[in-house]
Amino acid sequence: MLIVDSQIHIWQNGKMSAHHRQIPTYSIDDAVAEMNSAGVDCAVIHPPSSLGEAVNVYAEEAVRRYPDKFCILGHMDLLRPDRENIVANWRKRTGMLGFRFTFNEPSQKTWWTDGSLDWFWTACQKQDLRVGLLASGANIAAFGNIARRYPDLKIHIDHIGRGGGRAGLKDDAIYADLPDMLALAKLPNVAVKLSGAPSTSSQAYPYKNVHGYLQQIVDAFGPERCFWGTDITRMPISYRQCVTMFTEEMSWLKGRDLELVMGGAIVKRLGWQRPGA
Repeated sequence: MLIVDSQIHIWQNGKMSAHHRQIPTYSIDDAVAEMNSAGVDCAVIHPPSSLGEAVNVYAEEAVRRYPDKFCILGHMDLLRPDRENIVANWRKRTGMLGFRFTFNEPSQKTWWTDGSLDWFWTACQKQDLRVGLLASGANIAAFGNIARRYPDLKIHIDHIGRGGGRAGLKDDAIYADLPDMLALAKLPNVAVKLSGAPSTSSQAYPYKNVHGYLQQIVDAFGPERCFWGTDITRMPISYRQCVTMFTEEMSWLKGRDLELVMGGAIVKRLGWQRPGA
């Protein structure tokens, strides 16, 4: 079974946000070694936007070194005067299959609804670029509106729609508004990353109390639109346990459905042409 992590970060000589490992570098070699130890075949690199655009270049180096192991959803300054040209030529960059944004900065909060990124959604739809967004809470509705307006834009929700490392809730409380996200399953261009699941529970491994919520998501969106992942540098358990939480602890996830969630679906969704695959 091909196992593909739908989100990892790598960086050099930088300071990550407090919920990530507080180390100056999590290198290409660090990621490869940890993936190998866990039986993870491939990963989608999300260059951390908080460290500037230079991290895109480091991610490209990873793809050049390991073209069968890494691809990238990068980021850019969406206010650059040459922004439309950059998006039009994004796929010419090594390993770039699309974009990932968090819109965490105060100045970016209105971008969900004010129409200032209409040009971006249009351009990504035209260029067949994938887009991942850290949508949660009230932004789930805005995410859905974007997906409806651009039905040919393949767009996915990061971190189960629970907000990732910035989320202050856990257990039932963090999933209280899950029905809002499940309602978007009727939109065929919307998918969900199941990344960071361990961080949504206050219990110990294997975090049984959130398995039912994950099953609801897979049932609603289908395994073709659900992508296992870790965001490993902020996980409270080992990389291997992040894998086995899904492959060994969820009796309802098996066979072809398991294969899709653990890697097959994200490869197909991104249109990732892995060398030698």
